[in-house]
Parts: sequence; C-alpha cells; structure tokens
Amino acid sequence: MRLAVRASAPTTSPAARRRLSVLAAAALVAAALGAAPATAGDTGTAAPTATPPAKSPVATGYGGAVASVDPDASAAGIEVLRRGGNAVDAAVATAAALGVTEPYSAGIGGGGFFVLYNAEQRKVFTIDGRETAPLSADVKLLLGEDGKPIPFAEAVTSGLGVGTPGTPATWQEALDRWGSRSLAQVLEPAERLARDGFTVDATFRQQTADNRDRFADFPASAELFLPGGELPEVGSTLRNPDLARTYALLGERGTRAFYQGALARDIVRTVQRPPVRPGASRVVRPGDLTLRDLRGYRTKHQAPTRTGYRGLDVYGMAPSSSGGTTVAEALNILERGDLSRLDESTFLHRYIEASRISFADRGRWVGDPAFEDVPTRGLLSQRFADSRACLIKDDAVLTSPLPPGDPTRPSGGDCTVRGTATPTPYEGENTTHLTVADKWGNVVAYTLTIEQTGGSGITVPGRGFLLNNELTDFSFAPADPAVHDPNLPGPGKRPRSSMSPTIVLDHGRPVLALGSPGGSTIITTVLQTLVNHLDRGMPLVDAIAAPRASQRNSATTELEPGLWNSPVRARLEALGHTFRQNPEIGAATGVQRLPDGRWLAAAETVRRGGGSAMVVRPSGGTG
Repeated sequence: MRLAVRASAPTTSPAARRRLSVLAAAALVAAALGAAPATAGDTGTAAPTATPPAKSPVATGYGGAVASVDPDASAAGIEVLRRGGNAVDAAVATAAALGVTEPYSAGIGGGGFFVLYNAEQRKVFTIDGRETAPLSADVKLLLGEDGKPIPFAEAVTSGLGVGTPGTPATWQEALDRWGSRSLAQVLEPAERLARDGFTVDATFRQQTADNRDRFADFPASAELFLPGGELPEVGSTLRNPDLARTYALLGERGTRAFYQGALARDIVRTVQRPPVRPGASRVVRPGDLTLRDLRGYRTKHQAPTRTGYRGLDVYGMAPSSSGGTTVAEALNILERGDLSRLDESTFLHRYIEASRISFADRGRWVGDPAFEDVPTRGLLSQRFADSRACLIKDDAVLTSPLPPGDPTRPSGGDCTVRGTATPTPYEGENTTHLTVADKWGNVVAYTLTIEQTGGSGITVPGRGFLLNNELTDFSFAPADPAVHDPNLPGPGKRPRSSMSPTIVLDHGRPVLALGSPGGSTIITTVLQTLVNHLDRGMPLVDAIAAPRASQRNSATTELEPGLWNSPVRARLEALGHTFRQNPEIGAATGVQRLPDGRWLAAAETVRRGGGSAMVVRPSGGTG
C-alpha cells in the first residue's frame, strides 16, 4: 500500500481554525548548496568546503515541510520532496542525513518509532523499530556474578549494552509499504553528505568533547571523531567516507545487507569482541549479539494509541514505547479542567501533577507487550484517568514516588492511594526527532536513537557508524522485589522506551505533529508542548521554545532556567513543590497544517543550537 500521490484539498474545521495560532512571518530558508567531492580514503576534518544551509526555527509555505535539529538533514528531506517524493521518502532521507550530522544521537546502529498519517486513507499507522535483546538474554543480563547490578558505566560503554538495531529495517519497511522512491534514491543525499562532509558546529564539538575519553579507547571511533587525536574545530568539515560506502551498499543491496553477510559479521564481531586500543584501562564487557539475532530481527506493526483531547484525536506510539500511553493518560487527566483560564502557577502545578501520576502508572504497567500483559486500553481510558485525576488538589502537592493505580480496576471516585511506590529509573537523554509533511497531506513523526550521547562509544570498524547501548534502558534489577517490574531483560525483548512521536487530527485531517529527544523527558516535553499550544494558545514555535518543567514521579521536578529564574517557582515552592535546575530539556520539532493550506514547520530556537525548519516553497505572511 503506497501513499496517495494526488493532491487533496486541505480542510480544517472551524473549531480547529480557532485553535491554530497566528504566527509571525516565517524566515525564508535557503536551499542546501553542493559540496566539493572528497578524495578517496579522505576522513576526519578539513577546511570548510561548502556553505551550510540556512538555519531557521520556523518556516511556512507550500509543497511540504521538514523540521529537524540539523539544517543539512532538513535540506536532504526537502530535496526529496522537491523531486516528487512523499513524506515517507523524505523522512527516511532526513533520518539518514541525521546519521551523518547527528551520529551521537541516531543512526543505523540504533532504533526508533515511526508514525505516519496516510492522507488517502485518513488513518494513522506505526512501525516499531525498537532494538531487541539477544536471544540469549535473560533477567540476569545486566547483573554481575554476585547477583548485583553491574556498574552503569560498564554497561553503557560495552558490547553488553548493544541491542539488535532496528533502524535499517524501519527504513526499508516504511518505503516498501508507503514510499514512492527506492532506498538508493532516498539515501543519496545522506551518502553525498557523508562523502563530501558537513560543517562542525559548537554542539557537535561539545558532544565530542563529552565523549572524548570513551572515543579515544576505540580506534575506529577515535579515527573518525578525534582526527589526529584532537577535537574537531567549529567551522571545519567532517567527512565519513566509511558511512558513505555503507549507505551505498544498503542502496545497492537493500537493508538485507545489514542483517546478513559481511556487514552483519562485522557488527557481530564488534559486539562480541569490542576493539579496544592496546593499553586502555577501561573495562569493556563483550556482548552476545549473534548473526541469528540480526537475521531474525523484525519490525512490528500495531495500532497507534489514541485519545480524545479538546475535540481532537491525539495519536501516538503503543508499547514497547511508553510515550503514547503516558502522554495520553496525562492529557486525559488534564481534560476535565479548563487550562486556558488558569494563572501560570496553577497551570504548571496541574501539569506537573498529571505528569507525576502518569509516570507512576507507566513504571508499573508498561513494557514489551510480547512479554508483558500491558493494559494499554485501560491506561488510555478516560475512566482510569478520572480515577487518578481526583488525586490532584490545587492547594497541595503529591509525594513521589507515588504508587501506581490499577487500570484494570479503576477505582471510580475513590482517591485512596494504595500499593507500593517505585522510582523512575534513569534513561539516556540523547535521541533525535524529525517531522515531515508533503503536498498530498501525508505526515510523518519519527523519533530515532542510539540511546545516550554517543551510544556505546563503539564504531564498527570500516563501516562509519556507532552502535547503540539501548539495552541499558532495561531495568538492571527491580527497584523493589515486591513490585513486578515489566521492564526486565528477556530473550528478544524490546526495552521500554519513552519516545513519543505524536500526530494530532481534527475529524480525520492533520492539525499538527511533533516529537522530541530527551529520554524519559521526551514524554513531558511533548505533553507540555501540546498543552502550551492547544490550551494556552501559543504559536507552535513558541510552544516549543517555552521553558520546560519535567516531573517523572521523582522527589524533585526539573526546571529549565526560564522557569528556575521566574517568580512562578517561588509560588510553586510555597505549595510544596521542590525543584532542581536542568539547563536543557528536549529538542522538539513539529509541523502544522495552517487554515489556508500551507504547512508550517517549527523547531527549537535555542536548544541544541537551534533547530532547522524548511518548506518546499516558502511564503511570507502570517498563518
């Protein structure tokens, strides 16, 4: 089933038009310029060879839109749209380019979740491309010989933390089902970018510096990211000819070449015998990923999560991601109140408490449904949300960790807190998200990752990409032996994720789509952006840029500086809230259908150096 390739008239209901915010005139976005070809075998950094594409956090126009964290990646998606490709083609092209310019956040060594609105069918579809544990894994995967969890640092930088990658399979599956271009065609911009190079910015240099010690212990990572043993300079050009050749191989032979053959053998060898430099003192545990694991990997197709909110339909990703159910539960909790009329402190208080409650329920109930009895329908039900919403008082603060509710037996009006509380475990925070729309009205929200910044730190020699450390998203051991943990390792099991690619429809037509990186803060970032826009009336780019708070069933709520330095913090502290500062939470992107049929693309104004929003045919004026 391919996507429609005929134009359909954009329609938006009067109610939705009232909710869509009026934006300032968008900045025009320049097309990407070509770069001089690299010589054979060239790698590392050099003097700049091309002017990078213009970077703007907002763009409006016709013909389709792309929003990502990086201008080269957004330009790759726009290039495909301009050549007649659809949103799925452009999403894969953008993701492949992010594997070049954002290799510490995502790439073919990782996995992710792909959500599509099909304009012809007016339906939402999903692909679960999450990494899986080796078939040899069991609940003791992340425990030492003494039965205690191994040191986190040893799991993070190891073969042991590497899951079977799902990103290449996701790309192939999306193109086979809905694309209009071949894998080779959509990989071409990223292959060119890897070969010719991209301009290093301050964020890339800082992320390299943060990983310098790890990368230095793996010769292939050091050669690629620390040329000459030094950090890449801002403004220099970084090339990755190994990745260009890997993309060319996938384009020629399909992603089967990733899961079988010489490339698969290279991946397995790297995981089972991590190539550490001689003399390194780091303990690097081997993993047990096998050729059988790679050959047996399959993406999953399942119904998206759906909940109604303010007359709109909000679609997300079902488990193994916890994003769809947790965002939906929090929205259902907030549904009963009019957030638009609240003062800032009361609004934030209710948002924080709804987040706290939904994270308590996430921790107890959400895991891989192939292994766990996940009550998805109950978590999405308004009845269950109402049974939890009555815990929120405007003059008091709930205590974390809060015990979970039971979505299989919602308590109605009984607001008694029962059961045993467990804290939310750590989850790596570096991922990436892209959002794409095309001229036919198809929309993609796609979040992909290699887990924490730099993943495992291990580059597959000669192949140009980092491997994930996604298995550290499993619970190493139950937080409380008396409470069932749905996120313990198992053979072929998908670790729980917080990725929350989200699409909002009004009577079957797209209103907006968005998502974010940030580990477990992804859920709160998407939730807060939605209510900022839908309830508080912020233009989408402003809803994304607004300072964030993140409460994940912990004793303290994280605040970005804009809220930390605001008088609202003192008012919330007077209620009993406690806070700690987080300099940056998330890095969202989104697209929005405007009432006149134009697309608006929006990205961060400041976070991660600002994002990149582009449209095929820019237009001035307000939305």
